[in-house]
Amino acid sequence: MADQTHHQAGESARHAPATVTLGAGALAAAEVVAVARHGAPVELGADAVEAMESSRAVIDALAEDPMPHYGVSTGFGALATTQVPVERRVQLQRSLVRSHAASSGAPMAVEVVRGLMLNRLATMATGRTGVRPEVARRYAALLNAGITPVVGEHGSLGCSGDLAPLSHCALAVMGEGEVFDAAGRRREAAGALAEAGIEPVELVEKEGLALINGTDGMLGMLLMALADLERLARTADIAAALSIEALHGTDAVFAEDLHQLRPQPGQGESAANLRRMLADSALIQDAKHNGHRHTRVQDAYSMRCAPQVHGAVRATMAHARGVAEHELASAVDNPVVTVDGRVESNGNFHGAPVGYVLDFLAVAAADCASMAERRTDRMLDKNRSHGLPPFLADDPGVDSGHMIAQYTQAGIVSEMKRLAAPASVDSIPSSAMQEDHVSMGWSAGLKLRRAVEGLEQVLAIELLTAARGVDMREQIEGVGSGRSSTALGAVRAELRERVAGPDTDRFLAPEIAEAVELVRSGAILAAAEKGLDAPLA
Repeated sequence: MADQTHHQAGESARHAPATVTLGAGALAAAEVVAVARHGAPVELGADAVEAMESSRAVIDALAEDPMPHYGVSTGFGALATTQVPVERRVQLQRSLVRSHAASSGAPMAVEVVRGLMLNRLATMATGRTGVRPEVARRYAALLNAGITPVVGEHGSLGCSGDLAPLSHCALAVMGEGEVFDAAGRRREAAGALAEAGIEPVELVEKEGLALINGTDGMLGMLLMALADLERLARTADIAAALSIEALHGTDAVFAEDLHQLRPQPGQGESAANLRRMLADSALIQDAKHNGHRHTRVQDAYSMRCAPQVHGAVRATMAHARGVAEHELASAVDNPVVTVDGRVESNGNFHGAPVGYVLDFLAVAAADCASMAERRTDRMLDKNRSHGLPPFLADDPGVDSGHMIAQYTQAGIVSEMKRLAAPASVDSIPSSAMQEDHVSMGWSAGLKLRRAVEGLEQVLAIELLTAARGVDMREQIEGVGSGRSSTALGAVRAELRERVAGPDTDRFLAPEIAEAVELVRSGAILAAAEKGLDAPLA
């Protein structure tokens, strides 16, 4: 499945944060997102250069040793028993990169490839790979020039790491293959590097292997998905609150003492968000005092259990964040140069830890979207919407209202359920059975990106529908506007800046697109937090 999100580095650089310095220690998640997504410049710290020089000396010594050393003087994978003479080792590195740059399919998003490159650069900076500082400087130069290798969506099995995607990056540093330049033009790497004043590098012993052996792509996708889901988890609370207003629901079930009885991580945060956003809602108070609460003993699960589901999403994210932090603190390569100067083979390139949580997050995103779609459907059904017109149509029968918007939601949710099937339980052996168990972490990352995009759209449609529902309830009940809570009133006002209120049927797709952009940009979240005069949890 193609990743169609192509954030160009030059465009993102308008909002670029401060320079990110790569030392011998771990990058922060926010730093990876800043470079990958927002074009922050990078530089190598003095400690990183010193660490790389030290480990390179170890590799140079082994290069002179008549005994074979994997990755230094031998072939790779199933060909590791083949000794390669000194005069052919540059060709060995070149051949390795060229042959492994074998991806296929639509180009990956620029932000994914930049994250891939940065994470590999961060591992180089630890000094555990044996790569020369000048190779690391080339990676930094490409990132800073906005030059992004063209990497096809297919090619990584997640073990030994993201081989094919990383090989395309190494190929570009060699001045070969294709890249997107800072203007987003697809072109030959040699010309783009020359125009940017970047000299291609000739790889020597161990370097080709060190540039392609890592979980860097799947880690980058995990970090960016977590950044998006931080926003979307809170946006889901906003959408649920607005739907509860539209449906004349109750906020009693969000009482703090009820959620203290089940102190699951994240659940209390979501319940607190819902309490705060509904606290001064006249529509909720109306429901309490006009008998709705007594004729409808309990709200449906999609309303009443929102904190339990949204909290579970947060708990899943917390677990994934812990895995990501451990991965950021790792030096993934094979073989690796140890702190005491040994060069040892290992299996740290296996993507299972990252692949599992990428899959887990896709499950959480699908369930969050599924609950949102159920709330939307409830608002459109006159038998369950407590007084709203069928499908929120202006003139039911003549108009269809939001009937087909819910179809769109349902189609997306159905796809997200398919995307929730784990990639990480699959394994297809490769390299003549040397690599007989692989993680499929890259595939898990691809489908998570698609799932996050789906969740954005589903929540946008719920917000659009709920805002229309509240508008129509005010009209039907003749109470005038301003019955929403302060926070949700701010959200409705933000939507109404881009999308008109209820009327006869209009071309709906552009309105959905506007709502999606408001969710994606964080404008909906910002509006709610401004209305509360405080951040949501």
